[in-house]
Amino acid sequence: MGRMQTELHTGIDMAVALIRQDNLPALLKTATRQLENAFGLTRCWALELDLSGRTLHCAELASLGEFDCSDFSHPFAHVLQSGKPREVSRAASYRLDHSGFQALFEASNRPRSFWLEPISGEDGRTLGMLALCRDEPEWDGITGMPLYQGLKQLLTHQWVSQLQNRDQVWQRRLLKRSLDHLHDAETVRRRCEQLSGSLVGGSADMVNLRSQIIRAAGSQLSVLVQGETGCGKDLVAKGIHEFSDRADGPLVVVNCAAIPETLLESELFGHTKGAFSGADKTKEGLLAQANGGTLFLDEIGDMPMALQSKLLRVLESRQFRPLGAQQEQHSDFRLVAATHQPLQKGIEDGGFRRDLFYRLSQFPLRVTPLRDRPEDLEPLCRHFISLYQQREGAGPMGISSHALHTLSGYAFPGNVRELKNILEFACLQTPVDDDIQPEVLRLDDLFSDQQSPISGEAVPATLPGGPVAGEIRDLKAAAQAFEAAVIRERLQQYDGNRAQAAESLGLPKRTLAHKCLKYQVAE
Repeated sequence: MGRMQTELHTGIDMAVALIRQDNLPALLKTATRQLENAFGLTRCWALELDLSGRTLHCAELASLGEFDCSDFSHPFAHVLQSGKPREVSRAASYRLDHSGFQALFEASNRPRSFWLEPISGEDGRTLGMLALCRDEPEWDGITGMPLYQGLKQLLTHQWVSQLQNRDQVWQRRLLKRSLDHLHDAETVRRRCEQLSGSLVGGSADMVNLRSQIIRAAGSQLSVLVQGETGCGKDLVAKGIHEFSDRADGPLVVVNCAAIPETLLESELFGHTKGAFSGADKTKEGLLAQANGGTLFLDEIGDMPMALQSKLLRVLESRQFRPLGAQQEQHSDFRLVAATHQPLQKGIEDGGFRRDLFYRLSQFPLRVTPLRDRPEDLEPLCRHFISLYQQREGAGPMGISSHALHTLSGYAFPGNVRELKNILEFACLQTPVDDDIQPEVLRLDDLFSDQQSPISGEAVPATLPGGPVAGEIRDLKAAAQAFEAAVIRERLQQYDGNRAQAAESLGLPKRTLAHKCLKYQVAE
């Protein structure tokens, strides 16, 4: 009974001491000292895992540097990968040819046994590792004790809380520092008015979007732009760049869906001569080209998982290493990413990294589809007609109310991009100085269930060779139109999930993405 009371008092004292710590280094130091005293350990270390998942840090071992866990023969890497604790004997320590581990072994006064235990939060994210040292190799008597398990559970809870607090403080400071660079409300209003020349529309959603773009441009936060295909995410990225203090620098655009997976890493990071077969000269990557400017990663949801991990590390340090290079390079860029895919679903399905999503969405923006802001239809039409007139030197005077009424009954699955294409064709069919009329809007194409953006005729409901085959005048266009219709129908069937649609059609996902871009197929 006395022993139980002693353990209870000890546990309460230890818990109070942990809860009192107001920063992560102090928490980890307190926890390791408590473990040493409570269980008679010779030494105890707490190592924190960075966001890349490759490096462990220990504030009390700063002189030893970092522990690189990318080599899976390292005992730390084995524990992190398996998620299970492991005992390492003194004899095994002598045989391990890792300078970092040997330095830790010496700093621990060469114990007879190490107990390495990973620490993970409730969401499964690995926070770091405990390294317990003692001369008796039997660990069950310690790790099986309720006091040890309770202390570890409390440490994990406080560890997660400290990380959340640290991130929130960092975000608040960064946001405040960034917003301090904005001018007064009149300057913001004037910039929004300038932006309305490219992001057209007077709806509440568009007014708010322009305001948020100006605020995002005045910060250094990473921006994630989400919205359907064709809604103008590229114009949002351009606006953020042009109204930022990086406007004089480059705007480097990368379409992650259009570049083959095998080339995407080389395009981003660059490579040295001879880095791989066919690399006959050194090539500067897009990360380097974006130095001093803005990097726009379009369709970020299509980025391969392996490359997502490398991008996360670049975002943390702005350091990267070209393929085949020995030295890392630095690039000072501002990141804007865009996607039409629901990244939260990608996270749940294991196709997108949760930690990368949080890094990308420091300043989230969403573009409303055209069908949800019908009041923007008329100003957009007049805007595109004006652009046509400027480019061609002549064109229609405007658009009739009957034509506007016809367009208002269409859902525009391709959004603003589709509207522009429709009006381009209508302008071409309308006499100079006249108004666009309903009959030149391709009504049969617009309201056909088999509509195709790349063909002037409705896609036949039957396979080529059926009753309508005799009406076909352009075989290539008809084949492409039929292919686009099949892809559109399959995407609708799978609620826009490209991976499932591609699998059902027997296509690689990137091939389907390329065809969607080619045919302007909206999910």
